[in-house]
Amino acid sequence: MGMTIYQKLQESPAPTAVALGCFDGLHIGHQKVISGVLNAEGLLPTVFTFESSSQAGICGKGAPQLMTSGRKLAILERMGVEQVYMPRFLEVRHMTAEEFVSHVLCDLLHAQKVCCGFNFHFGYGGKAGSDTLKQLCGRQGVTVEIVPEVRLCGKSVSSTAIRACLERGEVEEANAMLGRRFGFEFAVEHGRKLGRELGTPTINQPLPPEFIKPKFGVYASVVRIDGNDYCGVTNIGVKPTVGSDYVLSETWIPDYEGDLYGRPIPVELLRFIRPEQKFSGIRELKQAILRDGETARKILQELYLQKDLPMI
Repeated sequence: MGMTIYQKLQESPAPTAVALGCFDGLHIGHQKVISGVLNAEGLLPTVFTFESSSQAGICGKGAPQLMTSGRKLAILERMGVEQVYMPRFLEVRHMTAEEFVSHVLCDLLHAQKVCCGFNFHFGYGGKAGSDTLKQLCGRQGVTVEIVPEVRLCGKSVSSTAIRACLERGEVEEANAMLGRRFGFEFAVEHGRKLGRELGTPTINQPLPPEFIKPKFGVYASVVRIDGNDYCGVTNIGVKPTVGSDYVLSETWIPDYEGDLYGRPIPVELLRFIRPEQKFSGIRELKQAILRDGETARKILQELYLQKDLPMI
């Protein structure tokens, strides 16, 4: 049986252990919160979060998405979560903290254990914090586990910090905080076929307006096609040499030939190679792409030898 997803508030079929949060990046701090419900004996491991379209107002105004809802759900299922509540924020925004605990956690989810992060806020206006949650749940006989701040190399792990790393091109630091490689799997669209003419055909994946825009430039990447990993050279930006009207991820896969149009192909970033730049012409552009390909191969080989982060 697969994971059950509820997009509206409704009753759980069994008592639950519930992880609460935005989980907008599913980073190592979020994973620690969720791990607290995965081994709760006799309870259905459950995540209560919100759909992506609601998150801008909850997880930080105007904060770009680190992942799509589909990718989030796929990772949660692989972690072992058995059901996810993902309602629109409007369904709970007017509830007081007391109403949320009594009606949602107790009456609907039949929660017996709840896990959240130290900085979790809920209730009308987000005025209640994790300590209030512990008090209110305690009155109902519900156990609460509050996960403290997670730090990595002396820095606090957060979705905000991860966004900042990506916007600076610091992919390896972002990946360490995520506990996996940052990536996306948007559908491949037709482009101008310039790469094909150059002998370096690319897959074109426009980045949606609401999605994070990593620093413009060229990255070593891993591309997963039909269960196999391939070396990739990914350019993110607006193609200054030939021009583009929107932000595009354009990936050359040196060791793959085939038609991927229309398919959502996972691309995960390994390391920033160089900034985006405008070349004097197509010939110079091709030479740069070939050099980038050699660099990407070396980076991929190095990271695989080091048993780099898993692709999840």
